[in-house]
Amino acid sequence: MTYLDFEKPVEEMEKELEKLREMATKSKVDLSKSIKELEGKIQEKIVELYSNLTPWQRVQVSRHPDRPYTLAYIDHVSNKTFMELHGDRTVGDDKAMVGGFGDVDGQTVMFIGQQKGINTKMRQIRRFGMANPEGYRKALRLMKLAEKFNKPIVTFIDTPGAYPGLEAEERGQGEAIARNLLEMVQLKVPVICVIIGEGASGGALGIGIGDKVLMLENTWYSVISPESCSSILWRSWSFKETAAAALKLTADDMSKNGLIDGMIKEPVGGAHRNQTETFETVKQEIIKHLNALKKLSPEERINQRIEKFSAMGVVHEMDA
Repeated sequence: MTYLDFEKPVEEMEKELEKLREMATKSKVDLSKSIKELEGKIQEKIVELYSNLTPWQRVQVSRHPDRPYTLAYIDHVSNKTFMELHGDRTVGDDKAMVGGFGDVDGQTVMFIGQQKGINTKMRQIRRFGMANPEGYRKALRLMKLAEKFNKPIVTFIDTPGAYPGLEAEERGQGEAIARNLLEMVQLKVPVICVIIGEGASGGALGIGIGDKVLMLENTWYSVISPESCSSILWRSWSFKETAAAALKLTADDMSKNGLIDGMIKEPVGGAHRNQTETFETVKQEIIKHLNALKKLSPEERINQRIEKFSAMGVVHEMDA
């Protein structure tokens, strides 16, 4: 288990718990009462810490190395029926963006999402979930394929941003993301977007236009990361905590501002502490919203989608 900075009290208590268990095993002394008491204290401390998280701490939780990534969600939500599809039919197959068909509660769904990689080698191959233009073009190709066969779309968003390399700009990163925004708002099939980790800038928006946009409790969604915001405004990363609070990037803030359609609660201690429960909660949310969206006509869904995103933000009109 990897512990974040603010989880140090839990780390110390769990180390003590491990020592107690080893002592009980080696000495064959009944320490069950002490073990049970310490387990209770650990749970109380976790509840205390996670009920008072700052925006920056939620950012840290969203990046926890033990947190499940897109393919893990897809495998569990689709009961391991997922069939991955590859390539954008123009440049190549972007490993940072994954997608394909799977089964959810007896209905075929097109899954699309950013995959960060589960170890150092895979993170390099998948560029930490930062897609090139061909990744967004692959995503759009799969969306159009789903639309052709009248299958709903579910996207999982988890990226620190679109890939910022020179080759990405040369191949039209901005155009690829803009094209996705234009096309997604007009898709005739239901579209559900779930932010499962980081939701940064256009990299997230490129697969983030849906009938329902949901955020897990310990995730963030913003035009810029706290570190980048801090470096621009203060020329230093030292003010990242201040920036995180000012950006209003948490699920609670986004919900209050009307920028998402709902927040999905995580198990106590975050998704990384109980992945199975998290997968099941997300699956039930997807099923619930798919069933509701299927009752609407394509025209109704498109009109509601356009109205929802057009209403976001604040406009001040100035007299000439």
